[in-house]
Amino acid sequence: MKIVYLHQYFRRPSESGGTRSYEMARRLVKWGHEVHIVTSWQEPDRHTDWFQTEEAGIHVHWLPVPYSNSMGYGRRIRAFFRFALLSACKAASLEGDVVFATSSPLTIALPAVYAAWRKKIPMVFEVRDLWPEIPIAIGALRNPVLKLVARWMERWAYRNAESVIALSPGMRDGVVGAGYPADRVAVIPNSSDNDLFQKVDKQEIEHFRANRAWLGARPLLVYAGTFGRVNGLGYLVDLADQLKVVAPEVRILVVGDGQEIDIIRQRAARLGVLDVNFHMEPSIPKRDVPVLFGAADMTISTTIDLPELRANSANKFFDSLAASRPILLNYGGWQAELVEAAGCGIVTWNLPINDAANRIAACITDRTWLDKAGEAAHILACELFDRDMLAKRLEQVLLGAAQRNGRQASSVADGNYALVIEQRRR
Repeated sequence: MKIVYLHQYFRRPSESGGTRSYEMARRLVKWGHEVHIVTSWQEPDRHTDWFQTEEAGIHVHWLPVPYSNSMGYGRRIRAFFRFALLSACKAASLEGDVVFATSSPLTIALPAVYAAWRKKIPMVFEVRDLWPEIPIAIGALRNPVLKLVARWMERWAYRNAESVIALSPGMRDGVVGAGYPADRVAVIPNSSDNDLFQKVDKQEIEHFRANRAWLGARPLLVYAGTFGRVNGLGYLVDLADQLKVVAPEVRILVVGDGQEIDIIRQRAARLGVLDVNFHMEPSIPKRDVPVLFGAADMTISTTIDLPELRANSANKFFDSLAASRPILLNYGGWQAELVEAAGCGIVTWNLPINDAANRIAACITDRTWLDKAGEAAHILACELFDRDMLAKRLEQVLLGAAQRNGRQASSVADGNYALVIEQRRR
């Protein structure tokens, strides 16, 4: 099978950010498929036009389109549409049996539908975030006309898809709520690279800790990801302020970059926790995350408290499971229910910040609890979210679509995590 795979923000292990597309594509290549990824090159360098590389057998076609998390929403939207327009012809020029487009942004549907129409082949659409619900909820999309256009584009993308892949049960519900047939939606979450995270050299972890005078053998909470508005990292600054009193030896390390990095740094300095028990470091390549998480006693995933964000499928959650580390969540939703049912972490959603700090302090200093929660995380990673297993589900959906059999998409990959949660609670 030849797959034309559109992802505007494709990442390799040598870069920071999520590598779902890379990991899925290289497995598809390993299983005998030919994969062409159409993506953007975001670095301001000598490249001015399309160029091609080969990554683990994947043919990657790059279009220079500057973009960063520090850009305002207006500049981001312009980047989305520029890539959509220029990538349409490139995707349509490639031979394929199926077009596979992954959002966000939602504008990726434009070149995907065009290429599928021109080549007379089916298209599979992957929903990574509930667009346009999220930008509307956070106020990034306010114009009434643009809201109507965005909602129309969402339904248009689904109507032109042979099958839809959703990254969580909540996203599946959003797709079905927009009028798409439920039996053509497959739930395939982000996944755990278990081999990668279990092969970490313990000496590297020891070196990581020893190389930071502020850390040593102290308990460590780690956040690795984007410093954006939806991520709500101000919560961690407030948490550090509380922990400074109830558990002064506990350290929080946030690693990444984004639009609110200066806001977070200033807030931490104002509360007197910056470089005391709250530390900030720049983004690292995905291949270095296993050592970072291996050095942690507990990892963190946060969002601001909006219903639209509770369906998220954050990479850091699945990386934590793969690393056998308990995870702290400050939001509700399917991941929170899974954490509580499996006993693999702490959910502080709706808890006052002082109560959250006391609970975290008690757990992160309890080696028995840490070991038990870490083992529960490992079991989830292996039984439910193993990357190889979920990549096979993706292959089934793509093969079904290529054979014009997309209505069977949900048969294996239905993602019935509600049942799993109920079973774990018994």
